[in-house]
Amino acid sequence: MTTPDIEKLCTNIKSEIEKVIVGKSENIDYILTAILAGGHILLEDVPGTGKTMLSKTLAACIDGTFSRIQFTPDLLPSDVTGINFFDTSKNAFVFREGPVFSNILLADEINRATPRTQSSLLEAMEERQVTVDGQTRKLPEPFFVIATQNPVETAGTFPLPEAQLDRFLMKLSMGLPERSDEMAILENFMNNDPVRSVQSACTIRELCQMKETVRQIFVHPSLREYIVDIARQTRKHSKIALGLSPRGSLALMKAAQAQAAIRGRDYVVPEDIKHLAVPVIAHRLMLSHSMSASAAEAVQIVQELMDAVPVPTEEWKK
Repeated sequence: MTTPDIEKLCTNIKSEIEKVIVGKSENIDYILTAILAGGHILLEDVPGTGKTMLSKTLAACIDGTFSRIQFTPDLLPSDVTGINFFDTSKNAFVFREGPVFSNILLADEINRATPRTQSSLLEAMEERQVTVDGQTRKLPEPFFVIATQNPVETAGTFPLPEAQLDRFLMKLSMGLPERSDEMAILENFMNNDPVRSVQSACTIRELCQMKETVRQIFVHPSLREYIVDIARQTRKHSKIALGLSPRGSLALMKAAQAQAAIRGRDYVVPEDIKHLAVPVIAHRLMLSHSMSASAAEAVQIVQELMDAVPVPTEEWKK
């Protein structure tokens, strides 16, 4: 599959999603970038901004399976991964798959579950597999997690540890719509449900082919050095206690490859990296005064770092 093919398919997917999700063009681009890069998304926003609808619409657009887990304090790891139970009719133990066995998994309010249950997703997100009672089972391909958390209600929640935050390629916020967009939403939903009109814009096979092509997108050695320099600057910053990990550097490179493909190029340019820096990096940083630090401060620090690190100038094609 060529990059113009990817650009066309992603345009078609985006057009179908925008039938339902109005005024969130940039976020849709980020989500398409994440799924092609093989990553996952953390959506932090107040209820009612369209997070669940976005997940369902995406699944419909790629003709994939969709599952939702409502995370609560009493949720068990087996409720996520599945469980072996004794089937009397077969006189044997049978594995019942959990909701994690799907293409698009919505982990709703993930920070309401206990750390033990949150950790049940770590293996699935990183290795695309789950291990239950010593037996490992592969998850369907693609496997894409959209996790949500409410930044307002913190009572009874368990903040995601850095190890889990690092598993998310990007952290996004849907945000409240503009006045004109909210008017369009009311009109769209007044007499029907736009989700039902969404058509498949690509197949699972085509999506897997796109992901394979993205891995071949050329990243110039100078741009790889640029990513490393950005990572090293986060580790030296006086306000950052824990900077970008090598996994974070790799995530930034993969995201840049995916974005280049979505824009019809077979090579990465510095603008790809700069555009993705905040959603890929900010949530991975542990600030020195993390107890009182806000997400906005982390974003500001990343923006300052991007202005400070020299941008290489080369011919970026092979």
